[in-house]
Amino acid sequence: MQLPTRRPKAVVFDWDNTLMDTWPTIAEAMNHMRTAMGYSEWTLDEVRHNCKRAARESFPDWFGDRWREAYDIYYKGFEVIRQKRPLAEMHGASDLLQWLKQSNIPAFVVSNKLNKYLRLEVANAAWSDLFAGVAGAQDAEKDKPAREHVDYVLNGSGVLAGPDVWLVGDSEIDMLCARNAECTPVLVGTNAPHYVEYGATFACADCAVLLDLLKSLHD
Repeated sequence: MQLPTRRPKAVVFDWDNTLMDTWPTIAEAMNHMRTAMGYSEWTLDEVRHNCKRAARESFPDWFGDRWREAYDIYYKGFEVIRQKRPLAEMHGASDLLQWLKQSNIPAFVVSNKLNKYLRLEVANAAWSDLFAGVAGAQDAEKDKPAREHVDYVLNGSGVLAGPDVWLVGDSEIDMLCARNAECTPVLVGTNAPHYVEYGATFACADCAVLLDLLKSLHD
C-alpha cells in the first residue's frame, strides 16, 4: 500500500456509506420499487453491489422502457422512508470533517444521490458549513464516475483536480471517478481490503483511521 507523505490540498468525499450510513434506507426504497414493478427483492448485499451508479444511468439498464415508472416509484418511496429513518454518521465522520475545517483543508461532496436529497441530508446532519461544495446526481452534465462531476463541485473554489486532491469513497465507482479526475483515490469502509482490485492508492478502515493518518502527515 502506497501511503501518502503529505496532507492533501483538498478532500472530495462520496456521501452514502462513506460519511453517512444510508444503506438501510436505500435498500428499503429499492425493494419497495422492485416489488411494485413485479421484480424480486434484493438482499442488502445485492443492493450494495448493484446500487453504485446514479439512477438516471442504472434504471434504464434495469427496466428498459419502464425506467421512468420505476424511477418515480423509487423516489416516492424514498421520500417517505427517509423521513422515518434518522441519519447515522459513519464512524469518525464528524470528527474528520471538523478537523479538516480547522486545518483549512477544504472538503467537498460528490455523490450519485439525487441532488435535492443530498443537500437535505447534509443540512439535516448540520454539516453544511463543513463543506466548500456539494454536488449530487444531475448537478453536473455527467454523474460519477465521470470527471465532470468532480470538476463541477470544484469550480470556483480555487482548487483544481489533481494528485494533491484526495477522492475518498467506499466503492470502485468512487475510485474510478478519482482516476478519471486525476485525483488520489482513497478507499474507506468495509471494502478497504480490496483497495488493489478497486484501484485505490491506499485504504483506511473508516473515517477515524483516515483522520489519524492525516494528523500524522506534514502540511
